[in-house]
Amino acid sequence: MTDTSTQDRVIIFDTTLRDGEQSPGATMTHDEKLEIASLLDEMGVDVIEAGFPIASEGDFAAVSEIAKNSKNSVICGLSRAKVGDIDRCWEAVKHAARPRIHTFIGTSPQHRAIPNLDMDEMADVIHQTVTHARNLCDNIQWSPMDATRTEDDYLCRVVEIAIKAGATTINIPDTVGYTAPAESAKIIRMLLERVPGADDIIFATHCHNDLGMATANALAAVDAGARQIECTINGLGERAGNTALEEVVMAMRVRNDIMPYQTGIDTTKIMNLSRMVATVSGFPVQYNKAIVGKNAFAHESGIHQDGMLKSADTFEIMRPEDVGLSETNLVMGKHSGRAALRAKLADLGYDLADNQLKDVFVRFKALADRKKEIFEDDLIALMRDTTSDAEHDTIQLNHLRVVCGTSGPQTAEMTLEIEGKDCTTTATGDGPVDAAFNAVKELFPHDARLQLYQVHAVTEGTDAQATVSVRMEENGKIVMGQSADTDTVVASARAYINALNKLLIRREKTKPQDT
Repeated sequence: MTDTSTQDRVIIFDTTLRDGEQSPGATMTHDEKLEIASLLDEMGVDVIEAGFPIASEGDFAAVSEIAKNSKNSVICGLSRAKVGDIDRCWEAVKHAARPRIHTFIGTSPQHRAIPNLDMDEMADVIHQTVTHARNLCDNIQWSPMDATRTEDDYLCRVVEIAIKAGATTINIPDTVGYTAPAESAKIIRMLLERVPGADDIIFATHCHNDLGMATANALAAVDAGARQIECTINGLGERAGNTALEEVVMAMRVRNDIMPYQTGIDTTKIMNLSRMVATVSGFPVQYNKAIVGKNAFAHESGIHQDGMLKSADTFEIMRPEDVGLSETNLVMGKHSGRAALRAKLADLGYDLADNQLKDVFVRFKALADRKKEIFEDDLIALMRDTTSDAEHDTIQLNHLRVVCGTSGPQTAEMTLEIEGKDCTTTATGDGPVDAAFNAVKELFPHDARLQLYQVHAVTEGTDAQATVSVRMEENGKIVMGQSADTDTVVASARAYINALNKLLIRREKTKPQDT
């Protein structure tokens, strides 16, 4: 075992709740953000970028609440290079035991053209805004957005200005995923060599994955002297995403011989967080995704299987349990008791209170009556099923019967409980799911637009549960609805209704209040 006690520490800066949430359709609710922040804090993330406080009242409230609840992590808010933005950011993060203000401005020729500032004018803005932020907080991060397309001399100039104005961390963003590993390292080395005061601050790297090199670029920057990596769970983020936290952390752990750095991350919590982020964002993890993909520890080739049976390290460079995967996928059934269910869910990373367990146990038994064998993935789908709070929803599905076949049209007979009153209709559609959605719309008219409809089989077999994800948009507000059931049409209807209930909550929050 490698002794890491004397190795350089790499700070893990997670921006799942800020840059990750900027993925189109990945908007998270207030409670979901708080839950993810709590898990990140428990996992040992050094800095949590909790949001963009000036963006909305919802963002401000989430950042503020996360700051109040944080136990170990530095809580950071993002701010544009504007005094008002910085003040708003400080109001949100100041409740944290360890707050940080992160302010940025685009320094490349392409980005300087947007506010129509010349180099000297932008330099003045950087000096003024970083100085203002430092007068509020002693932990300041500054980013020259699109740094990898900024002229070398100007990049060195503005970094020096930010350091002199009080920045304690300088982040070098590859905002559009443009750079490559050798260049990523070269930029960090140049700044360390040329900028006065560079040895007294932390350099960070923030890489996007547009060319598929985000992880490699981040690790190259660390090798050159950066000591903070900005990343997200599952690589979530705008366009092709960001550096994936699980990839850089496990790369430094597995190949500590050539990347002799340590982090404070409890890697056994990775899978639980990956599942949580996939659930709330509605962005499923691709099967062959490194570290957290369903096939990351699966072996089908005969040669691979033979090698694995003789010695696991022939084809596995890390153990499944290192990232929080249990070694076995034990089957549970209708005779399994409450204690066994609690223990199994605890193994999967779910710590339930008694009242939560009671609700899950009822749904577990109902599933066990319909499905002969219940695997770990079934339990995870059960926990993801957001219909567990149905008693608080405006709309509830009470009855659904569909008629389908080759002779069409397909028909859905549906009863919804809307604000306590049962409403029934029969609708037709191009397939049973379309008919069910049309029935919902007849009973609860709305203008929301269906942006995404996805179905995933949880396990193998004809009795497998289907997990359905629905993304809907109304007046610029985007929500995700999810549900799981052995009946795909029922899961689809419940996911659709779940999304509608979320939209209703969003409507209430944005409704003008009487004064």
